[in-house]
Amino acid sequence: MTALSIAFVPGVSPAKWVRVWRQRRPDVDLVLMPVTADDVLDVIEADADMVFARMPVPERADGEQPHAIPLWTETAVVAAPKDSPLADLDEVTEADLAGVTVLDAGPVPADVGAALDLVEANVGVVVLPQSLFRAESRKSLVSRPLAGSPGTRVALVWRDEDASELTEEFIGVVRGRTANSSRQQPDQPGGSDPDEQDGARQKAAGKASGKAPGGKATAANAKTVAKRSATKGTGAKSGGGKNSTGRGRTPRGMSGKPKRGSKGNR
Repeated sequence: MTALSIAFVPGVSPAKWVRVWRQRRPDVDLVLMPVTADDVLDVIEADADMVFARMPVPERADGEQPHAIPLWTETAVVAAPKDSPLADLDEVTEADLAGVTVLDAGPVPADVGAALDLVEANVGVVVLPQSLFRAESRKSLVSRPLAGSPGTRVALVWRDEDASELTEEFIGVVRGRTANSSRQQPDQPGGSDPDEQDGARQKAAGKASGKAPGGKATAANAKTVAKRSATKGTGAKSGGGKNSTGRGRTPRGMSGKPKRGSKGNR
Protein backbone atom coordinates (compact mmCIF):
# COMPACT_ATOMS: atom_id res chain seq x y z
CA MET A 1 0.00 0.00 0.00
CA THR A 2 1.19 3.54 -0.75
CA ALA A 3 2.22 5.41 2.40
CA LEU A 4 2.65 9.00 3.57
CA SER A 5 4.79 9.63 6.68
CA ILE A 6 3.92 12.58 8.94
CA ALA A 7 6.02 13.52 11.99
CA PHE A 8 4.98 15.92 14.76
CA VAL A 9 6.66 17.56 17.76
CA PRO A 10 5.36 17.43 21.37
CA GLY A 11 2.23 19.46 22.07
CA VAL A 12 1.16 19.49 18.40
CA SER A 13 -1.64 17.09 17.53
CA PRO A 14 -2.42 16.31 13.87
CA ALA A 15 -5.47 14.24 14.90
CA LYS A 16 -8.19 16.25 13.13
CA TRP A 17 -6.32 16.19 9.80
CA VAL A 18 -5.56 12.50 10.20
CA ARG A 19 -9.29 11.79 10.51
CA VAL A 20 -10.05 13.75 7.33
CA TRP A 21 -7.21 12.10 5.43
CA ARG A 22 -8.23 8.56 6.38
CA GLN A 23 -11.81 9.22 5.32
CA ARG A 24 -10.69 10.77 2.04
CA ARG A 25 -7.78 8.48 1.16
CA PRO A 26 -8.26 5.04 2.80
CA ASP A 27 -6.02 3.60 0.07
CA VAL A 28 -2.98 5.50 1.42
CA ASP A 29 -1.44 4.41 4.72
CA LEU A 30 -0.77 7.48 6.90
CA VAL A 31 2.22 6.79 9.16
CA LEU A 32 2.48 9.04 12.25
CA MET A 33 5.84 9.67 13.90
CA PRO A 34 6.20 11.59 17.21
CA VAL A 35 9.61 13.31 17.32
CA THR A 36 11.44 15.79 19.53
CA ALA A 37 12.06 19.36 18.41
CA ASP A 38 15.76 18.60 18.03
CA ASP A 39 15.00 15.78 15.58
CA VAL A 40 12.95 17.79 13.06
CA LEU A 41 15.70 18.14 10.45
CA ASP A 42 16.95 14.60 10.91
CA VAL A 43 13.51 13.08 10.48
CA ILE A 44 12.68 14.91 7.23
CA GLU A 45 16.11 14.01 5.88
CA ALA A 46 15.42 10.35 6.62
CA ASP A 47 12.01 8.87 7.36
CA ALA A 48 9.26 11.53 7.23
CA ASP A 49 7.70 13.17 4.18
CA MET A 50 6.43 16.11 6.25
CA VAL A 51 6.57 17.30 9.86
CA PHE A 52 4.49 19.57 12.09
CA ALA A 53 7.10 21.72 13.87
CA ARG A 54 7.52 25.01 15.65
CA MET A 55 9.16 27.84 13.78
CA PRO A 56 11.85 28.81 13.12
CA VAL A 57 13.08 25.59 11.50
CA PRO A 58 16.91 25.43 11.23
CA GLU A 59 18.65 25.36 7.87
CA ARG A 60 19.68 22.04 6.41
CA ALA A 61 23.34 20.98 6.21
CA ASP A 62 23.46 22.09 2.56
CA GLY A 63 22.27 25.57 3.52
CA GLU A 64 18.80 25.10 2.03
CA GLN A 65 15.74 26.09 4.06
CA PRO A 66 12.91 23.52 4.11
CA HIS A 67 9.49 24.62 2.89
CA ALA A 68 7.19 25.71 5.71
CA ILE A 69 3.52 26.68 5.76
CA PRO A 70 2.62 28.57 8.98
CA LEU A 71 -0.62 27.18 10.42
CA TRP A 72 -1.45 28.74 13.79
CA THR A 73 0.04 30.63 16.73
CA GLU A 74 0.27 29.01 20.15
CA THR A 75 -0.43 31.15 23.22
CA ALA A 76 2.55 31.71 25.51
CA VAL A 77 1.72 31.02 29.16
CA VAL A 78 3.44 31.29 32.51
CA ALA A 79 3.42 28.04 34.50
CA ALA A 80 3.24 28.61 38.26
CA PRO A 81 2.18 26.71 41.40
CA LYS A 82 -1.53 26.86 42.28
CA ASP A 83 -0.78 28.75 45.49
CA SER A 84 1.32 31.37 43.70
CA PRO A 85 0.08 35.00 43.63
CA LEU A 86 0.24 34.72 39.82
CA ALA A 87 -2.54 32.12 39.95
CA ASP A 88 -4.99 34.86 41.01
CA LEU A 89 -4.41 36.82 37.81
CA ASP A 90 -6.31 36.45 34.51
CA GLU A 91 -3.07 37.13 32.63
CA VAL A 92 0.51 37.86 33.59
CA THR A 93 2.45 40.95 32.52
CA GLU A 94 6.19 41.58 32.53
CA ALA A 95 5.64 43.83 35.54
CA ASP A 96 4.01 40.93 37.41
CA LEU A 97 7.17 38.88 36.86
CA ALA A 98 9.39 41.50 38.52
CA GLY A 99 10.87 39.90 41.61
CA VAL A 100 9.81 36.40 40.45
CA THR A 101 12.42 33.80 39.53
CA VAL A 102 11.88 32.99 35.85
CA LEU A 103 13.61 29.67 35.28
CA ASP A 104 13.09 29.73 31.51
CA ALA A 105 11.72 32.72 29.60
CA GLY A 106 10.76 30.59 26.60
CA PRO A 107 9.56 30.45 24.00
CA VAL A 108 10.15 26.68 24.45
CA PRO A 109 12.20 25.22 27.33
CA ALA A 110 14.92 22.79 26.29
CA ASP A 111 13.51 20.20 28.71
CA VAL A 112 9.85 20.93 29.46
CA GLY A 113 9.42 18.12 31.99
CA ALA A 114 12.49 19.09 34.01
CA ALA A 115 11.51 22.78 33.94
CA LEU A 116 8.02 22.02 35.29
CA ASP A 117 9.51 19.77 37.97
CA LEU A 118 11.33 22.86 39.28
CA VAL A 119 8.11 24.90 39.14
CA GLU A 120 6.35 22.21 41.20
CA ALA A 121 9.20 22.45 43.71
CA ASN A 122 8.40 26.18 43.98
CA VAL A 123 11.82 27.20 42.65
CA GLY A 124 10.39 29.62 40.06
CA VAL A 125 8.13 29.93 37.01
CA VAL A 126 8.49 28.97 33.36
CA VAL A 127 7.24 30.47 30.08
CA LEU A 128 6.16 27.94 27.43
CA PRO A 129 3.47 27.27 24.77
CA GLN A 130 0.08 26.47 26.24
CA SER A 131 -0.12 23.23 24.26
CA LEU A 132 3.07 21.92 25.91
CA PHE A 133 1.77 22.82 29.37
CA ARG A 134 -1.46 20.93 28.70
CA ALA A 135 0.44 17.92 27.34
CA GLU A 136 2.36 17.64 30.63
CA SER A 137 -0.88 17.61 32.69
CA ARG A 138 0.56 18.92 35.96
CA LYS A 139 -2.39 19.15 38.38
CA SER A 140 -0.41 21.08 40.98
CA LEU A 141 0.33 23.88 38.51
CA VAL A 142 -1.69 26.55 36.70
CA SER A 143 -0.97 28.46 33.50
CA ARG A 144 -1.76 32.10 32.79
CA PRO A 145 -1.38 33.86 29.40
CA LEU A 146 1.68 36.10 29.13
CA ALA A 147 0.48 39.50 27.95
CA GLY A 148 2.32 40.95 24.97
CA SER A 149 4.06 37.72 24.02
CA PRO A 150 4.02 36.88 20.28
CA GLY A 151 3.63 33.18 21.10
CA THR A 152 5.02 30.37 18.96
CA ARG A 153 4.13 29.57 15.34
CA VAL A 154 3.38 26.00 14.26
CA ALA A 155 4.11 25.09 10.63
CA LEU A 156 3.93 22.15 8.26
CA VAL A 157 7.47 21.52 6.96
CA TRP A 158 8.86 19.44 4.07
CA ARG A 159 11.76 19.25 1.57
CA ASP A 160 11.63 20.02 -2.14
CA GLU A 161 12.72 16.50 -3.02
CA ASP A 162 9.85 14.98 -1.02
CA ALA A 163 7.13 16.96 -2.81
CA SER A 164 4.60 14.72 -4.54
CA GLU A 165 0.91 14.54 -5.37
CA LEU A 166 0.33 13.01 -1.94
CA THR A 167 2.11 15.82 -0.07
CA GLU A 168 0.15 18.39 -2.09
CA GLU A 169 -3.08 16.61 -1.19
CA PHE A 170 -2.17 16.55 2.51
CA ILE A 171 -1.38 20.27 2.38
CA GLY A 172 -4.88 20.74 0.94
CA VAL A 173 -6.40 18.82 3.86
CA VAL A 174 -4.50 20.92 6.40
CA ARG A 175 -5.52 24.14 4.65
CA GLY A 176 -9.18 23.16 4.62
CA ARG A 177 -9.74 22.33 0.96
CA THR A 178 -12.64 20.01 0.26
CA ALA A 179 -12.25 16.71 -1.58
CA ASN A 180 -13.60 18.20 -4.83
CA SER A 181 -11.84 21.54 -4.66
CA SER A 182 -8.87 22.54 -6.77
CA ARG A 183 -5.61 24.04 -5.57
CA GLN A 184 -6.85 27.38 -6.92
CA GLN A 185 -9.64 27.50 -4.31
CA PRO A 186 -8.83 30.00 -1.51
CA ASP A 187 -7.48 28.19 1.54
CA GLN A 188 -9.03 28.50 4.97
CA PRO A 189 -6.75 30.64 7.15
CA GLY A 190 -4.68 28.82 9.76
CA GLY A 191 -5.81 31.18 12.52
CA SER A 192 -5.27 30.34 16.17
CA ASP A 193 -4.56 27.22 18.17
CA PRO A 194 -7.11 24.47 17.33
CA ASP A 195 -7.81 23.99 21.05
CA GLU A 196 -8.87 27.63 21.30
CA GLN A 197 -11.00 27.31 18.16
CA ASP A 198 -12.84 24.33 19.70
CA GLY A 199 -13.63 26.40 22.80
CA ALA A 200 -14.95 29.25 20.65
CA ARG A 201 -17.20 26.83 18.73
CA GLN A 202 -18.71 25.52 21.99
CA LYS A 203 -19.51 29.06 23.15
CA ALA A 204 -21.06 29.90 19.77
CA ALA A 205 -23.19 26.74 19.89
CA GLY A 206 -24.48 27.72 23.30
CA LYS A 207 -25.53 31.16 22.04
CA ALA A 208 -27.23 29.71 18.97
CA SER A 209 -29.32 27.33 21.09
CA GLY A 210 -30.38 30.15 23.40
CA LYS A 211 -28.78 28.43 26.37
CA ALA A 212 -26.10 29.57 28.74
CA PRO A 213 -23.01 27.38 29.20
CA GLY A 214 -24.65 25.64 32.16
CA GLY A 215 -27.54 24.52 29.96
CA LYS A 216 -30.19 27.01 31.27
CA ALA A 217 -32.35 29.01 28.90
CA THR A 218 -31.37 32.65 28.58
CA ALA A 219 -33.80 35.45 29.29
CA ALA A 220 -34.16 36.25 25.59
CA ASN A 221 -34.95 32.63 24.82
CA ALA A 222 -37.53 32.46 27.63
CA LYS A 223 -39.33 35.51 26.20
CA THR A 224 -39.43 33.93 22.75
CA VAL A 225 -40.96 30.72 24.14
CA ALA A 226 -43.59 32.68 26.09
CA LYS A 227 -44.52 34.71 23.00
CA ARG A 228 -44.94 31.59 20.90
CA SER A 229 -47.12 29.99 23.57
CA ALA A 230 -49.36 33.08 23.75
CA THR A 231 -49.92 33.23 20.02
CA LYS A 232 -50.35 29.47 19.48
CA GLY A 233 -53.78 28.56 18.18
CA THR A 234 -54.81 32.10 17.15
CA GLY A 235 -54.22 31.55 13.45
CA ALA A 236 -57.49 31.19 11.47
CA LYS A 237 -57.90 28.14 9.24
CA SER A 238 -59.50 28.22 5.82
CA GLY A 239 -60.20 25.93 2.94
CA GLY A 240 -61.38 22.96 5.04
CA GLY A 241 -58.64 23.23 7.60
CA LYS A 242 -55.77 23.86 5.22
CA ASN A 243 -54.42 27.24 4.21
CA SER A 244 -56.06 28.96 1.27
CA THR A 245 -53.36 28.06 -1.15
CA GLY A 246 -53.72 24.31 -0.54
CA ARG A 247 -50.83 21.98 -0.27
CA GLY A 248 -49.04 23.50 -3.22
CA ARG A 249 -45.90 21.53 -3.96
CA THR A 250 -42.62 23.32 -4.09
CA PRO A 251 -40.92 22.53 -7.41
CA ARG A 252 -37.90 20.38 -6.88
CA GLY A 253 -34.65 21.96 -7.98
CA MET A 254 -32.08 20.28 -10.10
CA SER A 255 -29.90 18.29 -7.69
CA GLY A 256 -26.24 18.19 -8.76
CA LYS A 257 -24.25 15.05 -8.32
CA PRO A 258 -22.46 15.97 -5.88
CA LYS A 259 0.74 8.96 -7.60
CA ARG A 260 3.21 9.41 -6.70
CA GLY A 261 4.63 7.47 -3.74
CA SER A 262 6.37 8.71 -0.61
CA LYS A 263 9.44 7.72 1.35
CA GLY A 264 7.68 4.58 2.49
CA ASN A 265 7.56 3.33 -1.12
CA ARG A 266 11.12 4.02 -2.21
